[in-house]
Amino acid sequence: MGRDVRRRAVVFTAPRCVDVVEEDAPAPAAGQVLVRARVSAISAGTERLVYRGELAEGAPLDDSLPALAGARFAYPARYGYAAVGDVASVGAGVSQDWIGRRVFAFQPHASAFVAPLADVLEVPAGLDAERAALFATMETAVNLALDGAPRLGERVAVLGQGVVGLLATAVLARFPLAALVAVDPLSGRTARSRAFGATAVTDVAAARAALGAGGADLTFELTGNPAALDAALALTGPGGRVVVGSFYGSKRAAVDLGAHFHRGRLTIASSQVSRLPPALAGRWDRARRGDVTWDALATLDAASLVTHRYALGRAAEAYARLETSPADTLQVLLTYE
Repeated sequence: MGRDVRRRAVVFTAPRCVDVVEEDAPAPAAGQVLVRARVSAISAGTERLVYRGELAEGAPLDDSLPALAGARFAYPARYGYAAVGDVASVGAGVSQDWIGRRVFAFQPHASAFVAPLADVLEVPAGLDAERAALFATMETAVNLALDGAPRLGERVAVLGQGVVGLLATAVLARFPLAALVAVDPLSGRTARSRAFGATAVTDVAAARAALGAGGADLTFELTGNPAALDAALALTGPGGRVVVGSFYGSKRAAVDLGAHFHRGRLTIASSQVSRLPPALAGRWDRARRGDVTWDALATLDAASLVTHRYALGRAAEAYARLETSPADTLQVLLTYE
């Protein structure tokens, strides 16, 4: 495959404006592979900040991902980080044995892309492309559990049951907890939470009752709404921990750090998948976390969260659906065949 190969790629041209452009696909240089995409997953959280224009202009897109490193937010922008495809050709120094292998890559949405071999992950045998496209989201859920470090018999609350929240709930359900309470105002999502093993409710008042007088020992804020941080703090008991997995972009909200927070000695910690918890750095690396992620994808019902598929040329419809139909929309995939 040479420079005459054409590809189509998603470009965000303005807030809530999405285009699909056609262009030459680069040939793989030394140490690189060229991948023909089969499917890519849209992130309903971080990616929609780009779609809506809710990132500060000039903010880094994600310096932890080689495909986005050094890129600053400004329109037109390319984004995305969950592509699965088949290796079509290789550059110098890469074994021809890689041709035809299925790989996952943290790459923006495009029908073909080039990446260093070191930056792609071979999809385990038996895992289909759609399930593999959820690797980045499942890795986030695994990292949330590592950051939260739930303990035997604890009461845990998860605010927000989008795709990240549901996968986090599914991972947490594997722990021997006294209570696992999932909160989301959309009843369709809480029905899925129950299937994953949680006591699921649609409002904070019901969550408080389900957790009992002591409140949560550990609360995850995964709504993407900064106003929800107050609710997370209110649900958490004295000495409890709040883990914020949401990325708010340029959004702001007032947070009550009054008596309950201050006298209760609550802690607030961020969780971000680009870095492992510092306390685990001596024993864990991204490869170990990746192995756990692949196992979780194979053994949890992650594929059930895929609700919609759109051909690449209909990308604008896919993003619009996430905005207008949250009640019946979870994981949206772009397809390339």
